[in-house]
Amino acid sequence: MHLEGSSAIVTGGASGLGLATARRLAAEGAIVTIIDLPSSRGAEVAAELGGVFAPTDVADTQGVTAAVAQASALGPLRVAVNCAGIGASSKVLDRESQPLPLEPFERVLRVNLFGTYNVLSQAAGAMAATEPDRESGDRGVIINTASVAAFDGQIGQPGYSASKGGVHAMTLPIARELARYGIRVVTIAPGVMETPMVAGMSAPLRESLGAQVPFPKRLGRPDEYAALAMHIVANGYLNGETIRLDGAIRMAPK
Repeated sequence: MHLEGSSAIVTGGASGLGLATARRLAAEGAIVTIIDLPSSRGAEVAAELGGVFAPTDVADTQGVTAAVAQASALGPLRVAVNCAGIGASSKVLDRESQPLPLEPFERVLRVNLFGTYNVLSQAAGAMAATEPDRESGDRGVIINTASVAAFDGQIGQPGYSASKGGVHAMTLPIARELARYGIRVVTIAPGVMETPMVAGMSAPLRESLGAQVPFPKRLGRPDEYAALAMHIVANGYLNGETIRLDGAIRMAPK
């Protein structure tokens, strides 16, 4: 797939995995639209990359519809990368064995799962309206972000694991549906990465997590995620799959 002069969307593109991916896409000639919260560095990043900033919540249907239309006006939409997400730790029962409020569980699903679906569905509609690439027949590729928590969820992660498990589970059925349009769907399931979410942890905890990785014994780097995303864009036979990017870590119960 040729990216020169085409349009790309990256959610959560103002930091972390999304920022690294947006920079790679721009370096390949794509016109990148950063979708992130109004309070983010999205405008600054878009200016750096020669792209545009669309400030919105990924679960806001009207905001995402407008952002996708804005991106499509810049060139044929070929790539959408869903990196926006939140982490929320909560258990099922409190210390008195009483059920905890539903809101934290609902909130993380709204952003991580509903937000991902919202963006990919709007992006798929825009891609389906484009002319296919003359050489490959591709109209576009959608890359979603799950997590190893989808498979190795720890205590305190029911909402986060459910949201990321949902992203993994919908990858294949959506890839099958969109195949008729020449649109591929692939999900990356990162391990513990050097992102703003992890940066909020204590230094000893970050070091402990890095030491749990079989090899290399460190946290993953955003540019390693971006490199995999770019390979997915380039490799037209990758479709309907979730790829773990985790240094072979398998998370302990806690």
